[in-house]
Amino acid sequence: MTTFDDRERAFEAKFAHDQDMQFRVTARRNRLLGEWAAAAMKLTPAETDAYRKAVVQADFEEAGDEDVVRKVLGDLISAGTDLDEAAVRTALAEKSAEARRQIMHES
Repeated sequence: MTTFDDRERAFEAKFAHDQDMQFRVTARRNRLLGEWAAAAMKLTPAETDAYRKAVVQADFEEAGDEDVVRKVLGDLISAGTDLDEAAVRTALAEKSAEARRQIMHES
């Protein structure tokens, strides 16, 4: 085995690890955003749990965060809250930082 092969394997392992971490942070962020939105809509604990899962699932519709923003914003508007897209995007950024801190603390 050559040094080049070792380096290649190390880079591949790091890439896989980074991708796994990013997936975990994004899923955690979406759950936290779902909890935030559920609190704004005054959902029951059982409804909050289901809603968190629905927000995580919404992220698989398309690449990027637009599918999550669209779902949460639509649900907040349907529930009659006065929150707008800017509030959702701000919460998304805050929950992303919080999720990253939580994941890093667990590691």
